[in-house]
Amino acid sequence: MFTGLIETIGVVEEYNDSSNGVTITITDCSPILEDVHLGDSISTNGVCLTVIDFDELKTKFKVGVAPETLRLTNLGNLNKNSKVNLERAVTSDVRLGGHVVQGHVDTIATIVNKTKDGEAISYTFELRDKNFINYIVHKGFIAIDGTSLTVTNVDDSKGQFSIMLISYSQSKVILSQKNIGDTVNIEVDLTGKLIEKQIEINLKQLMNSEDSILNQLITSIVERKVKELIK
Repeated sequence: MFTGLIETIGVVEEYNDSSNGVTITITDCSPILEDVHLGDSISTNGVCLTVIDFDELKTKFKVGVAPETLRLTNLGNLNKNSKVNLERAVTSDVRLGGHVVQGHVDTIATIVNKTKDGEAISYTFELRDKNFINYIVHKGFIAIDGTSLTVTNVDDSKGQFSIMLISYSQSKVILSQKNIGDTVNIEVDLTGKLIEKQIEINLKQLMNSEDSILNQLITSIVERKVKELIK
């Protein structure tokens, strides 16, 4: 689990795509490697990846990337010298300043607008998989390349949403370096998906029970409509 508060920006030293799979070596990140061990999780542009190796001085680390991860994220677009947001998994004594981020990216989005607003930058994104707009709400949380941000606007019909990046954050995350046409990794707030699942389960249970209030209501409405038609 992560908070969406980026600890440092790393640099891709090596991107290796072979028959054995994809591995990425990330350097310039010694501040977050002091207490990292093999098998630990590090959020890399919002994707929870497992550390499989690091150098003796702990200035860089290596991760493996599964095919499913490549399909759902934009990690396949990385190359040497690409910059990435990094955050270690939380510990019990970490203050949750952002929001609960799993590091399980749902889809990618494309930047369709970028404008200055005072010292801040306003971004509008369009989702590749439009169905995820159902989980994005005005003033709700969203993780963009692993960064916890607040949604400022939602256009359900276009599958688009907007955020605002304040001046302080612009030097702390890679989003400020991206432009129109670039892609980002999106993880929607888990809360919406959990609520949808519970509602779906409850509705199925009500529909399968003949004595449920829902079935009684439906029966009552149908009977009333039938009577109206007969008249």
